[in-house]
Amino acid sequence: MRDDLFDLLWEALRETLYMIAWSSFFSLLLGLTLGILLVVTDKGHILQALPVQKTISLLINGVRSIPFIILIVILLPLSRLIVGTSLGPTAAIVALSIGTAPFLGRIIENSLKEVSGGKIEAAIAMGASPLAIIFRVLIPEALPALVRGVTIAIIGITECTAVAGAIGAGGLGSLAIRFGYQRFREDIMIATVLVIVLLVQAIQLTGDFIAKSIHNRRFKIE
Repeated sequence: MRDDLFDLLWEALRETLYMIAWSSFFSLLLGLTLGILLVVTDKGHILQALPVQKTISLLINGVRSIPFIILIVILLPLSRLIVGTSLGPTAAIVALSIGTAPFLGRIIENSLKEVSGGKIEAAIAMGASPLAIIFRVLIPEALPALVRGVTIAIIGITECTAVAGAIGAGGLGSLAIRFGYQRFREDIMIATVLVIVLLVQAIQLTGDFIAKSIHNRRFKIE
């Protein structure tokens, strides 16, 4: 292994973690909003509005049907408009957030639909407002499933950062392509893959631990 391996890996890892952190934050905000709207505007729910529900569903399906690398290219003008550039980790956050939010929205929708209808009816009977039902019944009851779903989404974002690296986003994906593949640096290619695998494992273990802790705490309380 060459002397520059550690420095290259550290800089690439820093850029990848930066993209993951901010993309996860914005994707969660968008995905949570989409997921909640899909559930509460569905037939028979607290804010039934089928035209709204169907429109959001079609929008999500449309974005999810576009391959991520094509979506990045499509969103380059938007990235340039928002952050002033179409290159680098900050620009990639725009595409990563928009690209993964629909996927996360579906995960959140499925998690919220697992909440017992009886608990929602009980909250309505007690005079709870729609916002109170969302934030005091739906989300708390689905929290372990939501954590597992968010964990899956963050792993997906991690994988997408590698794809984004192919068009100038930086990070571990860019390092693997520019140095590992194009310059025939097998040491960088192997080290990059290993770091990504360890990163994904760390995210999965953390998510599982948090979800299990929430589940165990709730079980003890009940």
